Amino acid sequence: MHDEDGFFGADVASSYDESAAEMFRPDVVDPAVEVLAQLAGDGGALELGIGTGRIALPLADRGVPVHGIDMSRAMVARLRAKPGGEAIGATIGDFATTRVAGTFAVAYLVFNTINNPTSQDAQVDCFRNAAAHLAPGGCFVVEVGVPDLRRLPPGQSAVPFHIGPTGCAFDTYDTVSQAMSSHYVTIVDGCAEYRAVPFRYVWPSELDLMARLAGLRLRHRWEDWNRAPFTHESTRHVSVWEKPAD
Repeated sequence: MHDEDGFFGADVASSYDESAAEMFRPDVVDPAVEVLAQLAGDGGALELGIGTGRIALPLADRGVPVHGIDMSRAMVARLRAKPGGEAIGATIGDFATTRVAGTFAVAYLVFNTINNPTSQDAQVDCFRNAAAHLAPGGCFVVEVGVPDLRRLPPGQSAVPFHIGPTGCAFDTYDTVSQAMSSHYVTIVDGCAEYRAVPFRYVWPSELDLMARLAGLRLRHRWEDWNRAPFTHESTRHVSVWEKPAD
């Protein structure tokens, strides 16, 4: 069962940084911070799903004022406990609908967080909410994987992505509703612990339509934060939509 923090309660927050350690490496974080800092310029940044501050803290260190929205009090508490965390504003709430004061030069969702809203309507609301927070000429940035359905065997709905001596993990897909879940089986002292987190996968073209509904237009789409070209073989993308200045 999950608590008021959703699927990112105290048990997940306490070990989140360690479990996602690869995403905290400088070669992963630095290019993202560089892109976001350039887009922010002299303005502020709004992170939807700020979590424990993986991106927000180094972006603030670059001199960019950062405010975040997150449903999980436990994750925000981990952010607050880090050096510089108290200086970053954070609002507890659903980032698809929660409004904060002011306007921003850039709003962003990273590390597949756009998949956390589990309905298309909620994802559309997320784009509209981001657009409402942007100043004219501001940008909304999303980093997300391309749905990995080519790995799905005919007649099956599950794809493993980790198998090891201490556990396994696999994704399940419903190709009608685009619902998916990530399932984790962890072996601790000979006993198996199971956890599942629901998501909704979304296609790049679908995101472009959501952006259009929110009054945004595509400026860039890259394979990664290093701005490699996006191709039909890309497994993820970083997309930048702009709020027209006129």
